[in-house]
Amino acid sequence: MTDIRKLINQLATEENKLLSTEFIAPCVLKGKVLTRIAGMAYTFIPEPEDFEGWGIFKPINSKQAAFIEEPSLPLICEYLKKFQPLRLRLVYPLQGQTWLAYAVNEADMLQRCGYCKPVPVHLVSEAVQFEVVIARTDGAAWWFDECDRRGDVMVAQKLREQLQKLTPPQNLRFKGMTPEMRTVYDLVTQQAEEFSDLVRQQRDEKLLQEALKMGGGELQQWSDRQDYWVVEWITSNGEQHTSAISKDDLTVMSAGICLSGEDEKFDLQSLVGVVERRDVEDD
Repeated sequence: MTDIRKLINQLATEENKLLSTEFIAPCVLKGKVLTRIAGMAYTFIPEPEDFEGWGIFKPINSKQAAFIEEPSLPLICEYLKKFQPLRLRLVYPLQGQTWLAYAVNEADMLQRCGYCKPVPVHLVSEAVQFEVVIARTDGAAWWFDECDRRGDVMVAQKLREQLQKLTPPQNLRFKGMTPEMRTVYDLVTQQAEEFSDLVRQQRDEKLLQEALKMGGGELQQWSDRQDYWVVEWITSNGEQHTSAISKDDLTVMSAGICLSGEDEKFDLQSLVGVVERRDVEDD
């Protein structure tokens, strides 16, 4: 039969040992810190609660641990060496010191982790977008170790230059480019507001071009006016027209010619035919 007093004394001893122990741990913003003492895993809310970074902590009670001081770099390195490293390319910041990153080599990530997908890397410092870093995983999270000094800095620079030029992912090409680089670039463009605007503009322009082409006309240029487009186009015989077209269904809001108040009975495609028939009748 279990000696209850002995068990209580043992638990009290373990608790005293816990409260007198200092430990090193990384912490994300609004996250918790984890440590193992005598084979037991403990999770604490850091004090202060908005702490982010590496710290040496001491338990206040079974739920909270106080930040004592910043650990030395050798101590952080010793902590990280216990975990598997992997080369990752930074995509974009998520929150605080956390970045989204993607494998430099998909095969390596598949072999070591059993999956290949973008992952959050925490506590990233001294790194910029598209740079290659060494990250290590404890099985639950990825932690920044250092910038990869073997990485080609020119690749990151080329990717940043193409991003500034708003080069579409499908047009991204340069010597030494890998499928993984294109994936990272594509992830960035999906998140960048500038690219969202560009994709929308390309889609709208194609829509106008196709509607005019089906009617026998040709798009010259167009501009966005929130609820409608101002479209400059020409007929098959080169006559120029400017029309206001609804974004909802390409209905004509103003044809730019006299249609006896019946503009809205036509869409952009049929408008071309109406204009060309009118020209023939006038001749």
